[in-house]
Amino acid sequence: QVQLVESGGGLVQAGGSLRLSCEASGGTFSGYVMGWFRQAPGKEREFVATIRESGISTYYADSTKGRFTISRDNAKKTTYLQMNSLKPEDTAVYYCAAVVRAGLGPVVRERDYEYWGQGTQVTVSS
Repeated sequence: QVQLVESGGGLVQAGGSLRLSCEASGGTFSGYVMGWFRQAPGKEREFVATIRESGISTYYADSTKGRFTISRDNAKKTTYLQMNSLKPEDTAVYYCAAVVRAGLGPVVRERDYEYWGQGTQVTVSS
């Protein structure tokens, strides 16, 4: 069983940056694929980025590619989402998620993740 706690959300102006953190407890963190998702008001939760167990392989949604960077520190049991050049449309609750998944490809579907954090609010003002 893995517990995930996100932090780092807040209010930022358009063009600004934020770094989200997701700290895990329980389980073997280095064995989990980690993902970030977000949910804007009135919309379904959507995929943002994912990173495989070693941290070498990453994958991004088209809307975040080039602006967001996912990373992980297995020793600290933490995954990060560095968000640059933020836009008002990035406003959402951001969730991290974890799953043990064999293979090498990215895990992008919400239903494929087993563990979820409680979310952290990111608000980008114009």
